[in-house]
Amino acid sequence: MSELTIVVLRIAFVVALWVFVVAVLLVLRNDLFGTTVLTRGSKPDPRREQRPSADPTAAASLRTEPAPTATTLVVTAGPLRGTALTLGSTPVLIGRAPECTLVLDDDYASNRHARVFQRDDQWWVEDLGSTNGTLVSGQRIQGTVPFKPGARVKIGRTEIELRRGPR
Repeated sequence: MSELTIVVLRIAFVVALWVFVVAVLLVLRNDLFGTTVLTRGSKPDPRREQRPSADPTAAASLRTEPAPTATTLVVTAGPLRGTALTLGSTPVLIGRAPECTLVLDDDYASNRHARVFQRDDQWWVEDLGSTNGTLVSGQRIQGTVPFKPGARVKIGRTEIELRRGPR
């Protein structure tokens, strides 16, 4: 081999070692400091503000409607036990990533593990291709399945229950 080839191989080897060292340091930093939790402010959405109607019959019909029931996700087991999320029209993303709605500090949860959403007046839970899987009422799921009140979703060490009740 020529001397130039040996020098190029030495430089490539040193670069590969440094890339490995940096990767190890990043993994250690993530393990030591955990997941960064973002704080979300609850600013009112101006698009959702409802203005009173000038039509008295419309106002009367609004008063006679029964109050809708609130649906809540409650963490019943795991490190976040006791945490409750009121569900709305926005899907709830569950996982370890900071942008998730419910951030789990669990080694068995994927970054984007599962999603809970409403479609056709029914709640659904979807496994987002997680490594360790999602269990609904003890059954491992593939894709999207109905999520009925009282059912439990298990993600790693965390169990989440869907509950309905008056607002």
